[in-house]
Amino acid sequence: MKNVAIVGFGYAGRAFHAYLIGLEPGLNLYAIATRNPERQAQARELYPNVKVVSTLQEVLEDPQVDLVVLATPHDTHCELAIQAMNAGKHVVTDKIVAMNAEETIRMAQAAECNGVLFSVFHNRRWDWDFLTLKKAIAEGYLGEPYLFESAIMRYGKPGGWRAIKAQSGGILYDWGAHLMDQALLLVDSKIASVYCQIQYRREDTDIGSYGMVNLNFENGVIFRVELGNLSAYPRPRFQVFGDRGAFVKTGIDPQEHYMRQGRIDEAEEEPEHQARIWTIEDGRPREFRMPSVRGSWRSYYRNIAAALNEGAPLEVTPEQMIRLMKVYDAAMLSSESGQAIPLGI
Repeated sequence: MKNVAIVGFGYAGRAFHAYLIGLEPGLNLYAIATRNPERQAQARELYPNVKVVSTLQEVLEDPQVDLVVLATPHDTHCELAIQAMNAGKHVVTDKIVAMNAEETIRMAQAAECNGVLFSVFHNRRWDWDFLTLKKAIAEGYLGEPYLFESAIMRYGKPGGWRAIKAQSGGILYDWGAHLMDQALLLVDSKIASVYCQIQYRREDTDIGSYGMVNLNFENGVIFRVELGNLSAYPRPRFQVFGDRGAFVKTGIDPQEHYMRQGRIDEAEEEPEHQARIWTIEDGRPREFRMPSVRGSWRSYYRNIAAALNEGAPLEVTPEQMIRLMKVYDAAMLSSESGQAIPLGI
């Protein structure tokens, strides 16, 4: 069993990381670090047997700590992760991994030089909608997909540091990290070019109100990611079109709602949010609903524990994150220039 220290005890550190680590038998929640006195008190109340400290340095000086989880603002990930890895600690960062590819490469190099694990919390690889889409494609209902539309369109200002571009990176750097990570897993091809547009229509935040990224793959597939915080209509989570069928999925993965109640394993989805599929079978059109594939966010830390305790391969690797951030760099350049950016990765 490996001892884990969480750095940062806001919503992500408390509701996601502490909770999910606590469910994994191969990991022990050993310490929580936060400078905020109120959050220190909250951590002591929720986890009376866990060590609560104020700084990362206290975590790094503790020889009992094996793994450091960074649940801090995005712009801190690179330097804090390198500092932890240079101290011989394994590191998991919350998503998004960093602010750009250069930072991510530095983090991967630090992991390699120090012989430690480095991964990123992409729990939404186990979202029900994503897994259901993968199943629909694998079973041939869509034929060859040629257009993916993946969206999170909401109405409401983000809170805290996530509403500050300098700390968060912008509208594409929260949910967008999951959506573009999923895109790179769904399409088995190099990306030919990236085109991005960002609109700024809110006066209460500088992260942007709408962002669109078109990933144009070398095999001809177009994958469009859309994020919005000024959308009165939510849009389907996925719309995917293939040469023999289509897939539409509404709603958001149900796990977070149940996780906040401390019962993630009991998660259930409203029947009206089951995927709708249109396909051709035996020469005739068919329309039906596909029950969702039940993934579990517990799988992420189960993999981390297996990697640390048994030498299992990582599900979320530094190499995958470097590619993802190269896509981000191209998207930001495209949003500034108004041009599609060639990529070839």
